[in-house]
Amino acid sequence: MKLSHLAETLIGSEIVKLGGEIRDKIRAGEKIYNFTVGDFDPAIFPIPKGLEEEIITAYRNHFTNYPAAEGNLDLREAIAYFLKEREQLNYTPAEILVSCGGRPLIYSLYRAICDKEDKVIYAVPSWNNNHYTHFVGAEHIVVEARAENNFMPIAKDIKPHLKGATLLALCSPQNPTGTTFTKHDLEAICDMVLEENNRRGDHEKKLYVMYDQMYWQLTFGDIEHYNPVSLRPAMKPFTIFIDAISKAFAATGVRVGWAFGPQLILDKMKAIMSHVGSWAPMAEQKAVARFLYNKEAIDSYLQQFRGEVEVRLRDIYNGLQQLKSEGFSVDAIAPQAAIYLTIKIDLVGKKTAGGNQLLQQSDVTAYLLNEAKLAVVPFYAFGADKSSPWYRLSVGTCKKEEISAMIDQLRNALKQLS
Repeated sequence: MKLSHLAETLIGSEIVKLGGEIRDKIRAGEKIYNFTVGDFDPAIFPIPKGLEEEIITAYRNHFTNYPAAEGNLDLREAIAYFLKEREQLNYTPAEILVSCGGRPLIYSLYRAICDKEDKVIYAVPSWNNNHYTHFVGAEHIVVEARAENNFMPIAKDIKPHLKGATLLALCSPQNPTGTTFTKHDLEAICDMVLEENNRRGDHEKKLYVMYDQMYWQLTFGDIEHYNPVSLRPAMKPFTIFIDAISKAFAATGVRVGWAFGPQLILDKMKAIMSHVGSWAPMAEQKAVARFLYNKEAIDSYLQQFRGEVEVRLRDIYNGLQQLKSEGFSVDAIAPQAAIYLTIKIDLVGKKTAGGNQLLQQSDVTAYLLNEAKLAVVPFYAFGADKSSPWYRLSVGTCKKEEISAMIDQLRNALKQLS
């Protein structure tokens, strides 16, 4: 059966495919250390109690009808307050758009800005930019980020591609890497965008920046989150932010996200989403509107939540560094932010105990799952080269007491290789 060109050419999710294999093994009774999902186990990481109570109250008060297409005014006012109080960013409710999480906002932004065959610049590894670019029929301008820059794109790698580009997709803290922009590197990118837009004048489509900062409240130690508009106020007309409660409050299933940026663009995004029906549920909007003013509860929750995420990331990082010191071909980048650890497992060319050679990185991924019982997502699932030995490890469902056993299981699997 012949379907649409989009349907026939859309690439399936490597993460979904891997998830299916993991579920099959778990159903068969295997113990799998599953670090693939960018989600949370509510038994380990529940949403804030105050937010939960506000949601229940909202349903009991019968907030079950349609919300406003752009998001309820009380929620957009609360988000404006939250942005000012937390990031010193000044946006009016008219410059804020609410949806059921970040994905519809990203999709509608691509639709609002990009025409077919427009150039979209994005770095790899990164989450889903390749698919959104495909959705709109745009030209993929792919920048390969490197380990020496913690897999964050830098200005000199982006600059050769700026001419004629319509959208530059950035994310910090980044999914899948759990790393962040330095102040210097983000300033350099902003200066480059401003220079390019100044060159274009009034008659050429501007270069816009999508700045996905979904994990910005989950930074560790002395790592500081930076954003384009705070660093360079002149970036405000060209920057559209994507944010949500999904990650900072472990509320992936509550489905409340927001974009903020130039009103003209947000109005177009709203028009697109109004036909899709991608609004956040009324009760959840009412609950989040009340909760965002609760500074004490938010601070308390984030302090505890960040601590629990960080201890898992650091324990796994330390375990991998121990394996590295023992001579195994593994490595990791020290955790900076989000719920992800960037790890390296470089085993291509090794032979298993059964005499089979690991010929390519997909063989390594399968070996880790079958022998180490370790499920992690390869960077090639995020657009990186198929030969990349780097992986995303997510701790959203990780039990602290299982980390040592996981490292031992990995050590035993590595010992079997020659």
